[in-house]
Amino acid sequence: MTYKISRRRFGQLAIATSALAALYEYNFAKSNIQALAKQSPAWQGGNIPKLTKVNVNFQVNGTKQAVEVDSRMSLLDCLREKLKLTGSKKGCDHGQCGACTVMVNGRRINSCLTFACMHEGDEITTIEGLAKDGNLHPMQEAFIAHDGFQCGYCTPGQIMSAVALLSETCGKQDSDVAECMSGNICRCAAYPNIVAAIQEVRKGKVNASL
Repeated sequence: MTYKISRRRFGQLAIATSALAALYEYNFAKSNIQALAKQSPAWQGGNIPKLTKVNVNFQVNGTKQAVEVDSRMSLLDCLREKLKLTGSKKGCDHGQCGACTVMVNGRRINSCLTFACMHEGDEITTIEGLAKDGNLHPMQEAFIAHDGFQCGYCTPGQIMSAVALLSETCGKQDSDVAECMSGNICRCAAYPNIVAAIQEVRKGKVNASL
């Protein structure tokens, strides 16, 4: 006996089957997680572990800061939510785009990939800390002069990486600069202008000291 089925009906059956399989996998995983959790001493008697709060003291943009954070809070979230320094952007939250780049003790890092509690006593510089006495940092001025941005979302991270690059080992060619800046993604593709801005500062046309 031969059964015929329409393309539409086949699609409906495929979707339904996939949904049932996904529901089964979800319930299976959920039951396993609950079973494992209940084996933990912290969960005995229905006691749910409490969040761990820690006090962190560091210097941000030249100002001493003392904050209480969840031990799992990233440095990026601490800067944005606790200190209201929202210049550092949350682009991917996976360390892949560089929008959250800040400088810690003079070195650039992705602030979304590190916990705030790991930076006790550190000196942190964000995009808000580059300008001095109302004057933009030379790298900021160069980005403006060369139109090194479009939507501007990645720009704080680009500038922080560019400033850090000035004290790093990097070749003289544009391709060398592009390689050194490869951790910062510009979805608007303003890369040639970004490189031009950095090269202007590197060639000593302006004073780039912090």
